[in-house]
Amino acid sequence: MDTNQPTAEYPQETKAHRGRGRFFLIAIIVVVVFGSFRYGLYLGGKGFIFEPTSFKVINQKDRPYDVDYNLLWDTIDIVNDKFIDKPIDQKKVLYGAIHGAVAAAGDEYTQYYDPEEFKDFQTQLSGSFQGIGAEIDRKNSEIVIISPIEGSPAERAGLRPNDIIVAVNGESTADWSAEKTAKTIRGPSGTEVKLMIYRDSESRNFEVTIKREVIKSVSVKLETKDQNGKKIAVITVSRFGDDTQVLFKKAVSDAKAQNVAGVILDLRNDPGGYLDTAIDMSSYWLPKDDLVVTEAHSDGVKDEYKSQGFGQFQGIKTIVLINQGSASASEIVAGALRDHNVATLLGEKSFGKGSVQELVELSGGSAVKVTIAKWVTPGGVNLNHNGLDPDILVKLTEEDINAAKDPQMDKALEEITK
Repeated sequence: MDTNQPTAEYPQETKAHRGRGRFFLIAIIVVVVFGSFRYGLYLGGKGFIFEPTSFKVINQKDRPYDVDYNLLWDTIDIVNDKFIDKPIDQKKVLYGAIHGAVAAAGDEYTQYYDPEEFKDFQTQLSGSFQGIGAEIDRKNSEIVIISPIEGSPAERAGLRPNDIIVAVNGESTADWSAEKTAKTIRGPSGTEVKLMIYRDSESRNFEVTIKREVIKSVSVKLETKDQNGKKIAVITVSRFGDDTQVLFKKAVSDAKAQNVAGVILDLRNDPGGYLDTAIDMSSYWLPKDDLVVTEAHSDGVKDEYKSQGFGQFQGIKTIVLINQGSASASEIVAGALRDHNVATLLGEKSFGKGSVQELVELSGGSAVKVTIAKWVTPGGVNLNHNGLDPDILVKLTEEDINAAKDPQMDKALEEITK
């Protein structure tokens, strides 16, 4: 994702897939070299779609068939035979080797999960966990906070989107994955974790100690505001998670029952989540079969995902709020509504997480997640790394935050009643 979201103290994700795990693992292990194995030993010591789809392996035309994998097994045998401290935990060797093999692909979103990591990963969109309540991911080789969850310890501690986690409990995150960072930050409610944060906007490092809590969050909230004699529905979506489709459908029904004149869809600090939820949400504005997003694969294959045409918000003036914490599935919805001219984007540039991952469960309770495509909006914007520029730029300053002001929401209410 992307997490994700989706997600807390773990990255949000976008697409799930079950089956053919062994085949996929063999394909990925093509990238294994001796160096990656060593890296794996080091580590070893330490957008989802539910419908089944065909599994694709890309970029395999030029794979080197002359790689001698006896080097891998010979190395393992030598270490097992000669290492001073015996016995060596062979599961750690195996998981570490696979970690290194997958890392050698060079993509920060392509990752292997050992059974314990995968178990943690599976909780990421449930909306209930113990930690600080911060959505994180790895971007430009740094661990970045996508967004703090509303009302969470992370938010109360003043953490913001794009803050960089430099260290956790005094340990540098320079070589850590998002998963390792998330696992280290999470912990029993009532315990504390110490983070070193770098904030680029202030060009400074600062340390913050945060007490962990049980984090429970509802992904959709509806509020009705009176503006210039008109009722405006403000629908805030914090993640595209397990409960989002049902809650969003209810929010739409309740808003329609109040005969609202406009809708503000607040996707700020929403790190995304399930792709099918993004398609579902877009369908409340778009006619049936309107393009929502395209998955562009490196082999030229393009998969198009289209609106289901629910239509309850068709013709209702809409503004979508975005910021640096809007990522993944939230960018898909924002891009689709803007490109079809049914909504105006207001706020700040979005995060830019527009790659597609498939999750494949493997034997023994582990899994692998691999980037298979990029997302492109109906208007041709490649979301990956680029993000979305707002139609109306409104920044949220340090002074605004300290004064509990929200100029972005104020501007949205002003614009929607023009």
